[in-house]
Amino acid sequence: MGNLVAIVGRPNVGKSTLFNRLTKTRQAIVNEEAGTTRDRQYGKTEWLGREFSVVDTGGWVVNSDDIFEEEIRKQVLMAVDEADVILFVVDVMNGVTDLDMEVASILRRTKKPVLLIANKTDNNELQYNAPEFYSLGLGDPYCISAITGSGTGDMMDLIVSKFKKESAEIPDENIPRFAVVGRPNVGKSSIVNAFIGEERNIVTEIAGTTRDSIYTRYNKFGFDFYLVDTAGIRKKNKVNEDLEYYSVIRSIRSIENSDVCILMLDATRGIESQDLNIFSLIQKNAKGLVVVVNKWDLVEDKTVKVMKTFEEAIRNRFAPFVDFPIIFASALTKQRILKVLEEARNVYRNRTTRIPTARLNEEMLPLIKAYPPPSNKGKYIKIKYITQLPNTQAPSFVYFANLPQYVKEPYRRFLENKMREKWNLTGTPINIYIRQK
Repeated sequence: MGNLVAIVGRPNVGKSTLFNRLTKTRQAIVNEEAGTTRDRQYGKTEWLGREFSVVDTGGWVVNSDDIFEEEIRKQVLMAVDEADVILFVVDVMNGVTDLDMEVASILRRTKKPVLLIANKTDNNELQYNAPEFYSLGLGDPYCISAITGSGTGDMMDLIVSKFKKESAEIPDENIPRFAVVGRPNVGKSSIVNAFIGEERNIVTEIAGTTRDSIYTRYNKFGFDFYLVDTAGIRKKNKVNEDLEYYSVIRSIRSIENSDVCILMLDATRGIESQDLNIFSLIQKNAKGLVVVVNKWDLVEDKTVKVMKTFEEAIRNRFAPFVDFPIIFASALTKQRILKVLEEARNVYRNRTTRIPTARLNEEMLPLIKAYPPPSNKGKYIKIKYITQLPNTQAPSFVYFANLPQYVKEPYRRFLENKMREKWNLTGTPINIYIRQK
């Protein structure tokens, strides 16, 4: 299981600056593809060989004109529920505020490790202000400056030391792992029950009442795979809270632990911002994707035309990544349920595609010759050789060029589209790197 670190605190204490500092260096390298900066609230980072995810809870406030304290309370409760380590950020310049006191009173009750981070310690004088944070009752404040980076290395050491020892939770590596993700009440549990055929999950009307388990091995109708399912049971008193809010953070682990994500949409509700948030988590983790439009039995007009319109709407909202299967299904009537599994299995196969170097070059080089990258400042760009990188999460290809820095995003997209036309890469993201020969 990957570790999850949540950043909490009142606004303007520098949470997002800290988030950027923790995730930036790596994000810049990892995400060569466009459009991954849409959500600034989730990223991955690595320290001392341990990779972990970082979530800035402040980024998920849906309507900020809501009662302020209430929003922050929700974020903190969410962090307490979901994270392995919590970073509580306070501001050395401002000292302790009432809001800090409130956050601290929630955090004092949790068993999870909480690190009190005194941010904006931008010069040595300011660290003399830090002792007043002892009044929060959360132990030593750690002085850092998210802007200059001072103190952040020690903080990272501390974070990693708080992680529980990795449990050997990886099942058989060669069997695909599918995760069913989506907003609350979209029918995730119902579809899992339809797959498995027994009411293993307790499905009730209240959103978010799914039992806790991680991998379920599933072997039926000639399919063999694990279903990843990490939604814990919501405690009774939380049910009336904003569950939408939890759903994205909830999804993080399922997505990280899977190969292919089955993203459920609700036919009666269309595409909402929450769906896009979950989609971008799938993209960021470079996982395979199958979109299932559930509750199709409730739609009055089921004509092909309506389906086409719906399908176009989905692809438009998820662009530039549009090459993935969309299935109109009903978990209730079990309509097209096996089709979902078939598509997920195909996407898994596509994700593990290896294209021989000779074929890559004989198919793509003539094309590149016919449509070369546009010249830049009078310099001509030549791509001489292409190869696929071994052992990558998603299929990744290196195009060797004389002037890689001049190959722009639109051309990279052109290459990707041509590759998708020639090889079956439906449902899987692909990475294209342009490197110096």
